[in-house]
Amino acid sequence: MDYKSSLIQDGNPLENLEKQLICPICLEMFTKPVVILPCQHNLCRKCASDIFQAANPYWTNRGSSVSMSGGRFRCPSCRHEVIMDRHGVYGLQRNLLVENIIDIYKQECSSRPLQKGSNPMCKEHEDEKINIYCLTCETPTCSMCKVFGAHKACEVAPLQSVFQGQKTELSNCISMLVAGNDRVQTIVTQLEDSCRVTKENSHRVKEELSQKFDVLYAILDEKKSELLQRITQEQEEKLSFTEALIQQYREQLDKSTKLVETAIQSLDEPGGAIFLLSAKQLIKSIVEASKGCQLGKTEQGFENMDYFTLDLEYIADTLRAIDFGTDEEEEEFIEEGQEEEESTEGKEEGHQ
Repeated sequence: MDYKSSLIQDGNPLENLEKQLICPICLEMFTKPVVILPCQHNLCRKCASDIFQAANPYWTNRGSSVSMSGGRFRCPSCRHEVIMDRHGVYGLQRNLLVENIIDIYKQECSSRPLQKGSNPMCKEHEDEKINIYCLTCETPTCSMCKVFGAHKACEVAPLQSVFQGQKTELSNCISMLVAGNDRVQTIVTQLEDSCRVTKENSHRVKEELSQKFDVLYAILDEKKSELLQRITQEQEEKLSFTEALIQQYREQLDKSTKLVETAIQSLDEPGGAIFLLSAKQLIKSIVEASKGCQLGKTEQGFENMDYFTLDLEYIADTLRAIDFGTDEEEEEFIEEGQEEEESTEGKEEGHQ
């Protein structure tokens, strides 16, 4: 920033300079020593100490025998967080440049004559400066108003004493508000951290839950494949046996059909001698074929597959009962499941 051009454009360079030398806490010109914050803003050391103590009420002074690690507060100008070491505000560097500028400014002001109109004038008495404060009406006024005017029955006090008192009160209020803002900001930061940790923990437990259910899905898929394979194996064995019987019966049927055809052709033979040469053997073959074949057969209920039956109702009830609980409840649930499995295995072995 070009301070020189800024001062030239202003009608009163000293007033503009004075604005740059006002502490944002006490609203007065910086008092020595002036400390410079890491964000390059300046504060009176006393003002910095006040807001630091307000933001860190349990921090001990340098003279205390108890040592603490330090604290933090926010710059009243830009809200930048200032982190202090164990020395507190005494660990901040002094801004000697600003202190020297203040000294030069005060010397310049003391050497300049008091300008007319630097103090406001009374509206009732235009030639009188406002130099007292009416405590009753809580307003600045002039001496003539106290003697002859509207405030002659009121209680008054020197303007400077009231001025200093209200400035101090306003400075204290600003310090309280800044400290309150720091506490609110701390709470906001804590709540933001809480939101972040909540999201992280939620993501973690979701991942863990998904992994546990993936294990259950894998177990179910594996068991399903195993049981389907057993059914398929039984199906293939029965089909293989049945198809072999079909092939045998078909071969037997073909032989019988050919024997019938041969017998019919023999009946058509006109010559007795020729007929008798083959008739006896043909009759014997037909008698043997008519007695019935001795091939195998399937038993009743051979096609039945109902013995591949699962009673999964208790498992379904167990799955429906899955819920979040403590580690102790999960351990009890696992132990009960193991006992049920052992009991089921014992029953199956007894049936076998």
